[in-house]
Amino acid sequence: MKILKPIRVQSVFALLTVLLIFSGCLPGKSNTDPMSGSLALDELPPMVSTLGNYEDIEIPADMKYINDNSVSIRTDSFRGGIIHYKGRIEANSLKDFIITSMEKNKWKLAGEVSSQDIILAFTKPHRTCMMKIEPNSSISATTLTMYVTVDLAASKTLNAFGEPI
Repeated sequence: MKILKPIRVQSVFALLTVLLIFSGCLPGKSNTDPMSGSLALDELPPMVSTLGNYEDIEIPADMKYINDNSVSIRTDSFRGGIIHYKGRIEANSLKDFIITSMEKNKWKLAGEVSSQDIILAFTKPHRTCMMKIEPNSSISATTLTMYVTVDLAASKTLNAFGEPI
């Protein structure tokens, strides 16, 4: 009887250890699409761009800001910049995310050009934002370049509908 108890305890311990090790392999909600290796559109968490205080432009959290290639300019009458991001996100999913979030933030899609790259143009009163999406290859990340302009002088003399104040 004494011989069986340590064997049972060891067996239970071994079984629990195996279950804990393999529980990470169980199917569940995953952040990636196993077929494409990139994030699905509905799983991309939004992140408000804080560069230059553009609080109404959202990009997925997996897009990382590239400081080396970005430029920001601010004067008494103008604010703008060229802002670069990179991330492992499929280009069309990024495009869909951007269009949805920009429309949610009251930007109007003014135009779209798609070839190898995707270019989106958005407008608001006294603001423009052009975005260029360069798709990723098997060895590089998708690049997003934003060209943002804000006419501060005009926004002080006109209301949101473009009418004089």
